[in-house]
Amino acid sequence: MATDTANAPRPMGGPWGFKIAGVGAALPEKILTNEDLTAWMDTTDEWIRERTGIEERRIGGSTSGLSTEAAQLALADAGVEASDIDQVILATTSPDHICPGTAPAVARELGILAGAFDLQAACSGWVYGLVMANGLLLQGMDRILVIGAESLDRITDYHDRGTGILFGNGAGAAVVERAEPGHGELLSWDLGSNGNYVHILYADHGGVLQMDGKEVFRQAVTVMQRSATASMDKAGLTADDIDLVIPHQANVRIVESAWKKLGFSMDKTAMVLARTGNTSAASIPLALDDARRAGRISDGDIVMFLGFGAGMTWASAIVRWAE
Repeated sequence: MATDTANAPRPMGGPWGFKIAGVGAALPEKILTNEDLTAWMDTTDEWIRERTGIEERRIGGSTSGLSTEAAQLALADAGVEASDIDQVILATTSPDHICPGTAPAVARELGILAGAFDLQAACSGWVYGLVMANGLLLQGMDRILVIGAESLDRITDYHDRGTGILFGNGAGAAVVERAEPGHGELLSWDLGSNGNYVHILYADHGGVLQMDGKEVFRQAVTVMQRSATASMDKAGLTADDIDLVIPHQANVRIVESAWKKLGFSMDKTAMVLARTGNTSAASIPLALDDARRAGRISDGDIVMFLGFGAGMTWASAIVRWAE
């Protein structure tokens, strides 16, 4: 006798694919240029561009507001409704409140009645969220919203030349869904941290970001190389196999230095740093959205996401893209 299985739950742990079905991005309207900063600190537009690759950054808005805007665009891009989302993961280091997390408020604004939580891994956070989403899909969920969002102007001293030239606000979001086997895949990933370097980039409660710029640069280059290599080794790939690398957007010189040893080229790298500054957990999804809208990602492409940040944390993930 035939059995109606149309509404039967999918088994957990099955050989399901992994697909980023929709992306979205949001930036505040207010632009803070390098020239604007010269009124507050001893610097020049040329000095900032030469050392960081940054031309401007955005300020204003809130983490929840930017998250909601980016998520709405991602849902529309994926062609799904709020009711289709099983989980909201919000990577941020600048939540609206110390308590509660910002994710439940974002879910409320979107009309999502599902689990929602914040994830704090600094600039690596969105990639951490992507890997966690894959695990939840394997456990039976169908569709997860992974957001990276920051309102770093709340913890940045724009009179400090060491940090004020770097940080800005923004949000990026992705709808990650379970797909049929062979139609998109998370090929490999690498997550890590070294708490011995907590002191090189931090902000105390009620304080602003403090950074040892030279040490952050050195450690960032090292962990990017190690994590990217680990993920490629796990997937059985080389730099030549990667169609596009989407790194954390902190400083173009960090990326260039890491690429020299990894064998990546800048023409296969998605960068939005010049016009966004360092947006921490938002930077990789912002660059993903930009690359996708520019037609730089095609069905079947091998895409690497590569992050590093305060903690010190690092994360990489390699995805076979599916349209």
